[in-house]
Amino acid sequence: MHNQEFGETGLTIPRIVYGTSCLGNLYEAIPDATKLAISREWFAHHAPPAVIDTAGKYGAGLALEVIGRNLRQLDIPPEQVVISNKLGWKRVPLQTPEPTFEKGVWADLEYDAEQCISYNGILDCWEQGCELIGEVYRPQLLSVHDPDEYLAAASSQGEREKRFDDIIEAYKALHMLKSRGQTQAIGVGSKDWRLIAELESAVELDWVMFANSLTIYRHPADLLQFIARLTEKKIGVINSAVFNAGFLIGGKYFDYRIPSVDNQADREVIVWRDEFLDLCKRQDVLPATACIQFGLSPPGVAAIALNTSEPERVEQNVAAVEASIGSEFWEEAKQLGLVAADYSYV
Repeated sequence: MHNQEFGETGLTIPRIVYGTSCLGNLYEAIPDATKLAISREWFAHHAPPAVIDTAGKYGAGLALEVIGRNLRQLDIPPEQVVISNKLGWKRVPLQTPEPTFEKGVWADLEYDAEQCISYNGILDCWEQGCELIGEVYRPQLLSVHDPDEYLAAASSQGEREKRFDDIIEAYKALHMLKSRGQTQAIGVGSKDWRLIAELESAVELDWVMFANSLTIYRHPADLLQFIARLTEKKIGVINSAVFNAGFLIGGKYFDYRIPSVDNQADREVIVWRDEFLDLCKRQDVLPATACIQFGLSPPGVAAIALNTSEPERVEQNVAAVEASIGSEFWEEAKQLGLVAADYSYV
């Protein structure tokens, strides 16, 4: 796997970014030995650096702690790892039987988390994140976590404007850190790509991460045009959640909810998946590989973010990133209407 320049961040990265929500006990508590095995795999299958995407929200800071501990235990030199920390949630004492910030999502946590999106709040999150990771390693990529969800919680247009101002103040704090040389590049990630476009017009960004937006199932022309504009501006692009929350490759959840046959749009995606899986079987292509290769296909997409709680899956994900799929697969996908007929990158 060849590393490439990541926009104008000054970083050179591989085509895969490793998600770490599982290290924060997403849905289940994973043994420490398994978490260490996952971290070891990050460095086993391609030249450094390994790029790790994490957040204070993941297990109320647990993922950050585990990353720092594992990197030290594996004796990884700081120059061989790039850490992206999404800021906006801060660890606080747990004062209830279970954490309040995302009930039913995180398992066996000893702390709670609170949202802190403001100038000072983001600095608090950054300082705490550095403490949790430990002295040796520092995040080179910073962003504000879940700005789309923060705005969606507004109950009026006026409140949305206030919350948008909070986000702008948060980015002022990030740029202050960058100007002091305490981090290398500032970005944004969002499930709603239109919010990325809105923020990109208001603040200076070095990189962006699209989630659940650019997939083999969903690839609107206006999003592709936006990615082309980002590429012209030399803003790095990472693509993530390319399985539409796992549904495209056989999972239960589509866009983080269970689809209903009573809903017309849901029936359409169910039919789409059946035809897609049939195509993959006929063409002897792994569905996950097709999704990953499609997600990497637009010019300007530097890397794809993939997450797993199973150490052996890391090597499989790297193989899928490095795979090549013949043109006959894509031609049939277009003929079946699974991929837009005018999509020119596959």
